[in-house]
Amino acid sequence: MNKSIQLKIEHKVATITLNRPDVFNSFNREMALLLQKTLDDCETNTAVRAIVLTGNGKAFCAGQDLKEVTDPDLNPGFKKILEEHYNPIITRIRAIKKPIIAAVNGVAAGAGANIALACDIVVAHEKVSFIQAFSLIGLVPDSAGTFFLPRLIGFQKALALAMLGDKISAEEAERLGMIYKYVSLDEFEETVNKLALKLANMPTKALGMIKELFNNSMTNDLQAQLALESKLQIEAAQSNDYREGVAAFIEKRKPEFVGN
Repeated sequence: MNKSIQLKIEHKVATITLNRPDVFNSFNREMALLLQKTLDDCETNTAVRAIVLTGNGKAFCAGQDLKEVTDPDLNPGFKKILEEHYNPIITRIRAIKKPIIAAVNGVAAGAGANIALACDIVVAHEKVSFIQAFSLIGLVPDSAGTFFLPRLIGFQKALALAMLGDKISAEEAERLGMIYKYVSLDEFEETVNKLALKLANMPTKALGMIKELFNNSMTNDLQAQLALESKLQIEAAQSNDYREGVAAFIEKRKPEFVGN
């Protein structure tokens, strides 16, 4: 039987694929826990310098598998689902000091949409849609949707999408600033691959610091953020990649970064 999470590592890029296509890659307990473990493995694997999260089949992720929560023998309960499944996934995505691309290959609904939006860079193709589907079944957004969405697109629009459960096209998502970009279906795979390879060959120590700075900017005041910028800039200036970047600039050649 195929695992619900697949991992491929190639050219310093780890591709994590949600693999329950028969249920639109909706999460059950097994897949949620396996995704956490796979993210942990990618974080500690020095051969991995960028991560792509995508889905198998027609969907990226349809959120929670409702069959699990309505089955009296399987239902872990919402407390366990949030505290042991989704919250740890979001925490890992934001904490890993490696760039993470959400390659949204199909519908992203509910927790699936919010997991995508928690990633560092979101790329979707033209046929993709994003749906805050929670209110349509009497629930509230989770998986940090109420944290990231208003910061990405503004309070009023985010609140309306959360309440109304509107379906947003990839084109509209880009226009709103919800995602980095959308491309044609024919260009999607090549675009994701090029972006992942570019990130994997960049000074990934600095990329991890940039991610840390943006994470802290969500809650820091100006003085705290300036202090953190100073601290991390001093650390970045001591890295091998900084020395290589400056040398390559002076010597008018392409730098060869190693990620430290």
